[in-house]
Amino acid sequence: MKKVSVIIPVYGVEKYIAATVQSVLEQTYTNFELLIIDDASLDRSINICQQFTDPRIKIIRQANRGVSGARNTGIRHAQGEYLAFLDGDDLWLPEKLEKQIAHLENSPAVGVSFSRSAFIDEAGQALGTYQMPKLKEITPSYLLSCNPVGNGSAAVMRREVLEAIKFQDNLYGTNEDCYFDERLLQSEDNEFWIRISIKSNWQIEGIAEPLTLYRVNSKGLSSNMLKQLDFWEKQLEKTRSYAPEIFTQGETLARAYQLQYLARNAVRLREGSMAVKLINRALITNWHILLENPRSTLLTLVAAYLLLLLPQNVYNKFEALVSNNIIGANQKRRILQEDI
Repeated sequence: MKKVSVIIPVYGVEKYIAATVQSVLEQTYTNFELLIIDDASLDRSINICQQFTDPRIKIIRQANRGVSGARNTGIRHAQGEYLAFLDGDDLWLPEKLEKQIAHLENSPAVGVSFSRSAFIDEAGQALGTYQMPKLKEITPSYLLSCNPVGNGSAAVMRREVLEAIKFQDNLYGTNEDCYFDERLLQSEDNEFWIRISIKSNWQIEGIAEPLTLYRVNSKGLSSNMLKQLDFWEKQLEKTRSYAPEIFTQGETLARAYQLQYLARNAVRLREGSMAVKLINRALITNWHILLENPRSTLLTLVAAYLLLLLPQNVYNKFEALVSNNIIGANQKRRILQEDI
């Protein structure tokens, strides 16, 4: 049984971290080390982590460097042949590592395995909907428009993948091996997957089951949406610097998809005016998203305007009806079919 290094960046997650750590300790795949990276957290998060006595847990402290810096620190300390990342407010189902390691073991060309994710609210309750990305034939041009991995807690990868895309950087007075770009404070995941797809020969591939529980967190809200867009543009420019060929077609479509993605997030966070602004901007940027992905685009458009125009309690009832009885049910049926 090969060893897995699980890396959890910890900063300001005292409400969630105990459940997050417990979800790792309950894994059916037991040969792992759990590296908890204290990113100079100011709350009780690390005190809570210290209450766990499992010998597989190691706590590593550092000055605050953000999530990318914490992941890089974890990778440099990792001893496992496989590595997995888990954000401090998300959860894994018990079979997560077992099923994704099996996927990698049975797929020698696949370097990164990701699972689908189920949405949960801040209290940990299931919202009944899922991230439903494409699972196979993931190309650099596709990654430019979409992030199929979906979040920082869904992927398990081979160490060789990280060795293939590492680079040297000097942000803190010494040269260090880096894997995630610490200069990107957001959209670092997107840039990471694109770089793997372009600069290595490893495939990125998903499995149908939603083995990750992704928490929809209200922290940040609308101002954060615009920051996300700014950092997405920065990662676009970085990718252009070493792979201009993938920009020959599809750049405006990629930008439109990013705006649509941010609009969906604004809907989840109940920011109606921001959601309307973003989805309108997406359609103006490249209206072909209506042809390429009509269902998602129209649902986002309708939801954004209803959220803006309806009273909050009326919209909540409408969303619960549509999400649970229609969208969620269809997503569950599709997951079951693909899993079979």
